[in-house]
Amino acid sequence: MSTSGGPPADDDELTLPRASINKMIKEIAPSVRVANESRELILNCCTEFIHLIASEANEICNQSKKKTINAEHVLKALDSLGFGDYRADAEAVLQDCKAVAAKRRRQSTRLENLGIPEEELLRQQQELFAKAREEQAQAEQQQWLQLQEAARLASMQKTEDSDPEDYS
Repeated sequence: MSTSGGPPADDDELTLPRASINKMIKEIAPSVRVANESRELILNCCTEFIHLIASEANEICNQSKKKTINAEHVLKALDSLGFGDYRADAEAVLQDCKAVAAKRRRQSTRLENLGIPEEELLRQQQELFAKAREEQAQAEQQQWLQLQEAARLASMQKTEDSDPEDYS
């Protein structure tokens, strides 16, 4: 991000969301006030750190003649840049991510585990849609009838109010 008012440089176009950085700062130091300049500095440092790791992982990936950076490339990048102390934490996060992904895969197969053929599920879904459309049409019809009745009553009231007949 450029503070000079000019267009941002290509390297500075991608940054982390400020809200995420602010949330992390608040979680780490809840009782400490952090100046806006310090928040900006932390944001820039985090962005630069990620850029550095990604660039190194990309180099390692290219040296391996691969086209996709994988977790092992990132872990090797941490080591080669002297951030080996973070490797254990990174591996723990990687295991968490793998567990979440496995859980999602298991959840996505729930339909297959129901034992009901897809055609039957589709038929049931269509039946529910038809029932919902019918209920919606009935509700709209009821609303229309209520509006008509209200208009009729208002018209009758208006006619009674404007009829100057004297009943005395």
